[in-house]
Amino acid sequence: MQQFSTKYTYGFTLALCLGCSVLLATAAVVLKERQVINQTLDKQKSVLQAANLVKPGESLSAEVIREKFQSITPLIVDLKADTVAEDVDPANFDPDSVPLMTPSPNMAQIKAIPEKVQIYEVMKDGKVDMLVLPIEGKGLWGTLYGYLALGADTNTIRGITYYDHKETPGLGGEVDNPKWKNRWPGRKAYDEDGDVAIHVIKGAAGPAAEDPHSIDGLSGATITSRGVTHMLEFWLGEEGFGPWLKTFREHRSG
Repeated sequence: MQQFSTKYTYGFTLALCLGCSVLLATAAVVLKERQVINQTLDKQKSVLQAANLVKPGESLSAEVIREKFQSITPLIVDLKADTVAEDVDPANFDPDSVPLMTPSPNMAQIKAIPEKVQIYEVMKDGKVDMLVLPIEGKGLWGTLYGYLALGADTNTIRGITYYDHKETPGLGGEVDNPKWKNRWPGRKAYDEDGDVAIHVIKGAAGPAAEDPHSIDGLSGATITSRGVTHMLEFWLGEEGFGPWLKTFREHRSG
């Protein structure tokens, strides 16, 4: 068996490492633009799913996603001032550059929220038909990230979707189940006093017209169910979008 010198072995290893590094760096640069495009398309598809403008799991080409997204207008909400940040161009919005705020201790276990958040207006016949809001909060194994769609009255839920989570398949992972998501449209986010009322119960909820503030529990996933309730309490409440939604509602009715 041929024996190689120590110098040869180190030299070969170094050359192999350098070669692999160059290949990986080249691939990262070449594919970066494609990655950004795919991330944008994936976000747009999630917004469309939350708004029930496409079916969950429906296979969509990039052209179809772009076409359906033409009726949707992104805008930036300043959660610190509870206004639309008119000075921020949504097309160039960089969420990683936004300062963070520390909320009060909350059941959703949210430790920090950005001062500015991108949301979406779904337009129909020249008017706002829906608002699609980003939501997040702790489940059993990690943070769930999703979108909630509200009607222009800021109260009627039009849909919900989660695009990233670590919940157990078949249990908490049922947040992805189209049957469960179909339970949401028509429910009401707030009660008559303007308090956040929508919540996931243990067991089955009644029809939306008779039981407007309840959603079927996720079988065997009590913590995930509570997590969904808590994150909606937070994001629809005073430290989330609540004050801005109230302003939007008053401006629209005025």
